[in-house]
Amino acid sequence: MKKKFEQIIESIEQLITSNQLQQGERLPSIRVMAEKFMCNKSTIIRAYQELENDHKIYSIPKGGFYLVENHSPSRNLQEKIDFSEVMPEPKLLPYKEFNHCINRSVELYKDHLFTYGATQGLESLRKVLVTHFSEHQIFTSDEHICIASGAQQALNIVTKMSFPNQKKNILVEQPTYGLMQEMVIESGLNLIGIDRRDDGIDLNELETIFREEEIKFFYIIPRFHNPLGTSYSEKTKKGIVALAEKYDVYLIEDDYLADIDTNSKALPAHYYDVSQRTIYIKSFSKAFMPGIRIAAVVLPEQLVATFIKHKKYDDLNTSILAQGALEIFIKSGMYRNHVRKVQLAYRKKMDCLRDCVTRFPHLGIEIAVPKTGFFAWMKLSHDLNVEQLIRQLKDREIYVSPANNYFINGAGEQNAIRLCIAKLTNEQIRMGMCAIFEEASKLMSK
Repeated sequence: MKKKFEQIIESIEQLITSNQLQQGERLPSIRVMAEKFMCNKSTIIRAYQELENDHKIYSIPKGGFYLVENHSPSRNLQEKIDFSEVMPEPKLLPYKEFNHCINRSVELYKDHLFTYGATQGLESLRKVLVTHFSEHQIFTSDEHICIASGAQQALNIVTKMSFPNQKKNILVEQPTYGLMQEMVIESGLNLIGIDRRDDGIDLNELETIFREEEIKFFYIIPRFHNPLGTSYSEKTKKGIVALAEKYDVYLIEDDYLADIDTNSKALPAHYYDVSQRTIYIKSFSKAFMPGIRIAAVVLPEQLVATFIKHKKYDDLNTSILAQGALEIFIKSGMYRNHVRKVQLAYRKKMDCLRDCVTRFPHLGIEIAVPKTGFFAWMKLSHDLNVEQLIRQLKDREIYVSPANNYFINGAGEQNAIRLCIAKLTNEQIRMGMCAIFEEASKLMSK
């Protein structure tokens, strides 16, 4: 016999199938449904949460539950599957909620929309972020927060600006975010690499580099690394921070996916820094809304003025409308609600990927699938030609990123590919992985 919450789900799905419940329409309230089915409100809440997890409905804090709108026909199984694009799944984007925040932002900040705002960022947003960051164990003040037009702008600024240690060389993990490496090279600075493995980095090697190479800053992605998908242990983060203090090196902590981490024991490197050498960068694009182009930068006191000066060279201020909307989205509780939804969604995507990996023959392929995140790194057998594999996958409209995109001058490990599952549905992940293993098997049998 079906459980009560399953009966409720079935009843709602029947309403959807019979068009008695229209796209975008509000579902009956929890109280009304509890009375109708003669059950506790908690049972209705569970049913609604299950439907929300399946992306059939969505919730607005204090606004009820709504049927998801479907503007597209059923998915074409022959369409391309892109493991290379780093974008969230469209169904996870909070369009309706954020549209409300945009409209409210226009009302609140209409007098400021036709003037230049503060280069450092909207003061009210920075004050909201102080509380927001404290929930993630980032303790700071609004005077130490700067708003940038995306994490990319923030990274470009810190690359170009001078630091009190007066050093010039920049250290990056290998592999790492390709665009960061390109920005450093374009700036004419010397780029040095240190191997990052599945279990982190060699702290002894790091100390040698810090001691001998005059490092201005070390750019790190401690959590959900791009492209590896792995995260540093707390021991490694503590070790990096301690060495940075010992050798007067600054750390640039790119925490672009902090929101989707469900591990309450995982702390940012910034948390361990008592000597103010960590610049913490938080993007609000990847896990939230790509088009918003807002990042928050938490700076040591001695770097705030320099950062603001360099930001003026890029733009006088970040969009006030977008800043105001983000402020409202966070204050209203909508952001917290959105985070809960995406945490579950990306964990399920990784569960799906992990299930695929266990079902297919390994063929000398190594892939460690993290608990959640956007990325997984697939190491291929040395007998397998990765360039040929990529070409054959492209013929089937399956796209992946080659390893050399993430090494300095493309000179690192060649026989690997990065998989990004963020934008893909579980169906696409399964189909794509099946194609990857099929084509790898063909190449291995030649």
